[in-house]
Amino acid sequence: MSQRKPLFPQLNRMLHGADYNPEQWIHMPEVWDEDMRLMRLAKCNVMTMGMFSWSSLEPKEGQFEFGWLDEIIDKLTRNGISFILGTPSGARPAWLASKYPEVLRVRPERVRNLYGTRHNHCYTSPVYREKVRIINTLMAERYGGHPDLLLWHISNEYNGECHCDLCQAAFREWLKKKYNDDLDRLNQMWYTTFWSHTYTDWKEIESPSPIGEHMLHGLQLDWKRFVTDQSIDFMLQEIAPLKRLTPDIPVTTNFLGGCNINYEKMAEQVDIVSWDSYPYWHSKDPDWKTACHAAFTHDRYRSFKPDKPFLLMECTPSLANWQEVAKLKRPGMHALSSIQAVAHGSDSVQYFQWRKSRGSSEKFHGAVVDHSAHEHTRVFREVAELGADLERLQPVNGTIIRAETALIYDTENKWVVEGAAGPRKPNLSYDQEVFRHYEPFWKQGIPVDIISMDRSLEGYKLVIAPMLYMLKQGTAERFETFVRSGGTLVLTYWSGIVDENDLCFLGGFPGPLRKLAGVWSEELDALYPEDHNALIMKENALEGLSGSYSVSLMCDLIHVETAKVLAEYQEDFYQGYPALTLNRFIDGEVYYIAARTEPSFLEDFYLVLADRYRLGRALHADWAEGVNAQVRTDGDRAYIFLHNFTNKEQNILLKESVTDLDGTPVDQHLILPAYGYRVFIRDGNDGSNANA
Repeated sequence: MSQRKPLFPQLNRMLHGADYNPEQWIHMPEVWDEDMRLMRLAKCNVMTMGMFSWSSLEPKEGQFEFGWLDEIIDKLTRNGISFILGTPSGARPAWLASKYPEVLRVRPERVRNLYGTRHNHCYTSPVYREKVRIINTLMAERYGGHPDLLLWHISNEYNGECHCDLCQAAFREWLKKKYNDDLDRLNQMWYTTFWSHTYTDWKEIESPSPIGEHMLHGLQLDWKRFVTDQSIDFMLQEIAPLKRLTPDIPVTTNFLGGCNINYEKMAEQVDIVSWDSYPYWHSKDPDWKTACHAAFTHDRYRSFKPDKPFLLMECTPSLANWQEVAKLKRPGMHALSSIQAVAHGSDSVQYFQWRKSRGSSEKFHGAVVDHSAHEHTRVFREVAELGADLERLQPVNGTIIRAETALIYDTENKWVVEGAAGPRKPNLSYDQEVFRHYEPFWKQGIPVDIISMDRSLEGYKLVIAPMLYMLKQGTAERFETFVRSGGTLVLTYWSGIVDENDLCFLGGFPGPLRKLAGVWSEELDALYPEDHNALIMKENALEGLSGSYSVSLMCDLIHVETAKVLAEYQEDFYQGYPALTLNRFIDGEVYYIAARTEPSFLEDFYLVLADRYRLGRALHADWAEGVNAQVRTDGDRAYIFLHNFTNKEQNILLKESVTDLDGTPVDQHLILPAYGYRVFIRDGNDGSNANA
């Protein structure tokens, strides 16, 4: 029985639409009517409005003007187009900042910003919170009962921080709560005896600043946690009137590709995860590499709520004007990159923006409707063609991805790795290292969940934890339970170094993981960029893996305790030291990779593990580099997406039977055009093909 659960049962289609800013054309009403015609031609079924409309909705304090929004909503719904309403807190009106300057952010240097830009607001300010509450309440009262309102879009791309007196006071209260009003305990956890930094009064504590304290790691970490919690608290106050007045309308907020906020924690407070994707296509990297990076973030955000689809809230149909080089998407790339998001679990393709602005900073950002203002453009045709394809993908709507592999990417671990004073400067490229462990699975078409160290490991066969420098309380115990019950864990160098307060474990690294890994790390050697060593596989140590591989940047000098040595270092004073180990622990296994290896090692290593542990693949087929397969399922059927991220046609050899969406059998030999894609069905399968 199908387990498909559409996010919006009243629509039950893939969303296709854009950020729409009709207030920019309020003095040209003929544009509104033309927009309706063009939206139908582009096969758009939803528009998102309101995120940057505050000055049009409340031009003066207490003077609200919703008439223009009423009119545009009526036009949309008469044309069969649903809508998403955004709350406008991301950009406040000039009158608000002028009358209440406390709503503007203060920089780490303790200088208050002038009015301008977006996200220039203090998330602690009672005045700002009250003004947001008022307008959100009015919007919910006015539009909450509209049958075509699908979703509340809370603010826009939450990010940034404020260092004003209000935030300093809130930070101290946050610390008092965390440390049970015990300043001595805070001093212990922050290790303030170093450099004689002991605090004797709560009022002495301030947020990190380049003109003050910025080397105290415990302070840095807790400040970042506070910024996340305070941003969430602000968001929850935004959501409160919406949930009270419209309890059946879900809420989302659009995440960025990278941010100083712990988005996984924020995602717990929204009903649907969404994010804004702007890859750098056609750059110095091959397009398949760019696609892999985009896939990583799709999978990360999808994994926040793995039992439901996410939404691609923003992308560009052509170019992003704020990128260093605003290169056009080549023909076919827009549809391919959009369908890639769907393949990784999105139930929408939405754009910034519908119509190009006439002025200001994003007037040259890509849009469905260009300044030429008609449908006779390459971009418009590609958008309309994609809209037709999305209509054909209606059966995929509401399906999910089931992964047997979990890759741990933890935001708080990223913070402490990048804030550590050593062993290399600049930092150890945590993002890049986690991605390097993701890429081999993406290339093989093996689904991967990307999760924090706090998440349950139940249901996974393989868990990979690259450079897990910080171990939060309970993490080692979850790992041990997972491995005891037959799971396989992969650990790397620079793991199990500090606890959740950024204090080093005593008694030998990798700290609480030492028994599980069966190794003791004595030293860590940081190499210059031009330095290299090698990892040499021992004969018949791991079936399918042999020879030597280059290693660089980081070499962990470990001693085996209960583990078996699979590979050794080739050079330097630690020649013959273990470089790759395997520890059998009850019913499971733990691998320890002691150095940063060349990519080919990870590709070969994970290919061996995929076969050894029978990890399911999306599709049993042979393809060249640049081709990728992903799979979604409704519990009965697998929907397989095959992509060609190269500018040349590719030959594919299928090794299993699949059909097109209409049930037509697919030939064993097929050709994917440049930047092309196909979608297949495999019946009687609830996900990836374990025999592939």
